[in-house]
Amino acid sequence: MKISAIFCGAALSVLATTASFAQTARPRANDQARIRQGVQSGQLTRAEAARAQAQQADARQARQGARADGVVTTEERQGIRKEERQADRVLYRQKRDAQTRPRR
Repeated sequence: MKISAIFCGAALSVLATTASFAQTARPRANDQARIRQGVQSGQLTRAEAARAQAQQADARQARQGARADGVVTTEERQGIRKEERQADRVLYRQKRDAQTRPRR
């Protein structure tokens, strides 16, 4: 009976840890596709695309830094989400501003 209780406890702790990692591991490939599409359509200038890439890299580094110690705290998770939302808003605005890249 004790062995099964220990096993169940270990399994639950593994699941809880995996869930905390999954909450911060949102797929960001869509952002890269949005940037690429904006450059191809001319909605983003090269400078705007470079800034958007840099913001995405900052958010990615924040996620990796939060995971480095094995525990993602609520404050870290909120900070990461805030950075990601800000990067998404900036990309949205840049794609819809008046600046366009001249077509070749």
